[in-house]
Amino acid sequence: MNYRVPLTELRFALHVNGRLPEILNLPAYQEVDSDTVHAILDEAAHFAEQEWAPTNRTGDLHVAKLSGCNVHTHEDLQRAYQSFCETGWAGLRAPTEFGGQGLPSLVSAACEEMWCAANLSLSLLPMLTIAAVDTLSKHGSEAQQQTYLPKMCTGEWAGTMNLSEPNAGTDLAQVATKAVPQEDGSYRVTGQKIFITWGEHDLAENIVHLVLARLPDAAAGVNGISLFIVPKYLVNDDGSLGERNSVQVIGLEHKMGIHASPTCTLQFDNALGYMVGRAGKGLAYMFTMMKQARLNVGIEAHAVAERAYQNALAYAKERVQGRDVSSDNPQAVPIIHHADVRRMLLTQKATLAAQRALYVRTAALSDLASHCEDNVARKQYERELDLLVPLIKAWLSDNGVVLSNLAMQVFGGAGFVEETGVAQFVRDVRITPIYEGTNGIQAEDFAGRKTTAKDGALPLSLLQEGADLAMQLHETDAYSAANILSAIDVAQRSIAKLVEWSGQPEKIGAAASVYLQQMGLTLGAIELMRGVLALRSGSLKDELDLSDDFCTAQTQIFQAYCAYVLPQVHGLYEQIVGSETILDVALDNF
Repeated sequence: MNYRVPLTELRFALHVNGRLPEILNLPAYQEVDSDTVHAILDEAAHFAEQEWAPTNRTGDLHVAKLSGCNVHTHEDLQRAYQSFCETGWAGLRAPTEFGGQGLPSLVSAACEEMWCAANLSLSLLPMLTIAAVDTLSKHGSEAQQQTYLPKMCTGEWAGTMNLSEPNAGTDLAQVATKAVPQEDGSYRVTGQKIFITWGEHDLAENIVHLVLARLPDAAAGVNGISLFIVPKYLVNDDGSLGERNSVQVIGLEHKMGIHASPTCTLQFDNALGYMVGRAGKGLAYMFTMMKQARLNVGIEAHAVAERAYQNALAYAKERVQGRDVSSDNPQAVPIIHHADVRRMLLTQKATLAAQRALYVRTAALSDLASHCEDNVARKQYERELDLLVPLIKAWLSDNGVVLSNLAMQVFGGAGFVEETGVAQFVRDVRITPIYEGTNGIQAEDFAGRKTTAKDGALPLSLLQEGADLAMQLHETDAYSAANILSAIDVAQRSIAKLVEWSGQPEKIGAAASVYLQQMGLTLGAIELMRGVLALRSGSLKDELDLSDDFCTAQTQIFQAYCAYVLPQVHGLYEQIVGSETILDVALDNF
């Protein structure tokens, strides 16, 4: 089936969880109003549904191909990306001084869901480019910004992130690519980078590679890594493209999914490069790009699962099989009448709602951390953002795999057949738990210093906020409120256990992934509850023109989440308590 953007759900989440009115009141965005945001979402939805979604299957069937040192993509993707750039979507949240529209990250995140659901492979290109824009706008010199950002903000030039090498995956301390200084202030970069998404292609005029490398006298470890701009084509003084740089693709990965996206091995052979910022600060600078990319990876997984759910729902409504056991009618019925199918669909629907609410909250924190004028409040927003980014990346991407598999299960045998389309979603989404630092790495970051700092004060404050909301909910929905308070209680006990294990990273590592799942489920419930409480306000219903059916559905989905999805936290807590046994098993016994 065709993709339908869940516009009402997105608008609702932006206002309630994303604090849209507060975001638009920031000095950076006071020229933007809610009507403008809604109009942008409408146009983005039309573009995603009409321009990009039809290319998803095409890209899967017609993979990117390597010919010599050039990569060629299908003409349908070329047209779709050109249209994306011409209509201004590439620069949605890019700085206005370089030709972008300067809109909030919150609005951009909602559009990101649309692009990723429409065509995940293609969406990776502008996602990486705008993340590279973020990095250069924060850390690049004025000359570098003037040279590269105007074309990158329009999408005419693309950006990449070059970290991994054959011997340096997660452990970037092993980066071996060298950068030798030249008399004119430039550098000659030599080395090999692997798994470079959209590292070579024919959709943009130029590709601006951001590359981690070492100076000849650099210290060992991550403190010796610097960041360099290495463009595919050199740029002349007048801004025109010059000769091709000595960086070339030497191989494409043959991947399980995201076939339209070329994942490249790049060889830098004395390529001309330019240092960004100061020597030895490369990894810190690259984290600007990685933080945004991690948030986007969570959105990617969520978006693919949303589209998979839509396909499963449509199939369940039209596929006739078996009779309704709750009725004496012997006639066969659509499979959505069957309880187990409804279980699978509702698990998807409720979890997607919680994910959307939580990622939207996190995107809003990005705007508040960048533009809030109150220094104390801005620091708090930064801390919350740093806490939630690994959670969004890992919880949403783990769920993306689970939910897409549930969608396939709804299809039964037809789901295992490529022609129905749902198999592509399962294949495509599987990369997201691996992207931008595997989910185990995200979990250790989240459970370690992010949680245990100041005896768990930050996550405990988020849980307390949820407990306060649950007390408000108790007046109208005591059962759901009690379930949330119970989940908060076990989360608080889990935090206490992690604080107890501070200084023992192996114990925290054993419990980390389970703890992250527990907190995702709990914070997701809190954000869903925030929405249900907001519906008590008739003004919000009128402002967003919400139907009675939508309001009823939101309440029922929330209640189903609390009754059926959220109770997993209790088993997860028992796993946290028992996680030390993982370390008791001798390595020889694995």
